[in-house]
Amino acid sequence: MIKVFDNKINFLKAVAILVVVSGHLEFSLIPMFPPYSFQVILFFFIAGMLFNEKYGFWEFVCRRLKSLMLPYFLYEIVYLLITLAITPFVGKFWGMPVNLFNELVIPFLTGHQLDLISPLWFVPCLFLTLILYKIFSYVKMNSLARLFIYLIFAIIAANCDKYSDNIYVLPFIRSFFALFFIHLGFLYNNKVKDKINIFNSKVVYSVLILQGILWLFNTDFSPLEGIGLHYLLVWGKFFNPWLAIATSLTGIYITLFIVEVFYSYLGNWSFIQKIGKNSYHIMANHLLIFNTMTYSLLTLKGLSFDVKNASDIYWFYCPIKSTYFYFVIGIIVTVYIGELLKLIKAKLLKPYLGKI
Repeated sequence: MIKVFDNKINFLKAVAILVVVSGHLEFSLIPMFPPYSFQVILFFFIAGMLFNEKYGFWEFVCRRLKSLMLPYFLYEIVYLLITLAITPFVGKFWGMPVNLFNELVIPFLTGHQLDLISPLWFVPCLFLTLILYKIFSYVKMNSLARLFIYLIFAIIAANCDKYSDNIYVLPFIRSFFALFFIHLGFLYNNKVKDKINIFNSKVVYSVLILQGILWLFNTDFSPLEGIGLHYLLVWGKFFNPWLAIATSLTGIYITLFIVEVFYSYLGNWSFIQKIGKNSYHIMANHLLIFNTMTYSLLTLKGLSFDVKNASDIYWFYCPIKSTYFYFVIGIIVTVYIGELLKLIKAKLLKPYLGKI
């Protein structure tokens, strides 16, 4: 049973990271469900599914430091060196000025001190939110009442997005919005999964109809028409708080439904399991791979790097033709970067670092 649970979680994490990467390539992996309407919040939901009440506070903090923040800062050191090394070649420093504040504090405020690992912004955010969730767990309260309180927090946080330009307020907006989805994941794993069938045809039809109705509000087709269904948790911009919560819920549900339907066919496929197990490494490294591909294509075409440097870190070469090539190569390479790093850790670092 534990192995099945672990494999299902890995499958869910695989779908989640594929949605994130597809969003960064500006296409929707799941039609009708725009990635930016639920992609990051899905990882908070998964964190809630994995939340274990048995650990004391300090043990919990230490475990999250080892699993989340230690790899984060190791990646930050590596990517700082990479960024410094490539600056003379690309003609641009991809990040904020290098100082202790930017490297140690900004990760917890914006997470955008280095462009190439900017997708990892959610790791310190997840760490802070889990600590907050653990602290609130000591308040004696009925689970459903707690869910209602967290929903109020999410609504208030989403309505405070006018203050999100203040980098000291931004972490509170992110975390108080995400608490609801962590608790939702916890309730799903402990009260719903294997106990209540939420994947019957009536519920599925209802969610699809709801998403179809929400799509009536979708103005993503033209920038002139507005922002659409998606929201930007990374910058605390929700545009329409009710839509942000609703599309988060429908996106989480459809992802769980996909896992439920396809797990028996694909769940034990080793590569799918590798994607789930390496979701952290995929998140950390896919922009490096994408940009390596971009500069390689520019070189092959004899084009100046200025074409790329005039744009941001998400600029891709000929996206209409190359999007899916980026996607496939990016996933495969980053999965095996993760596998290689695990091998290095097992062979060289485990005696010194212990099990992370």
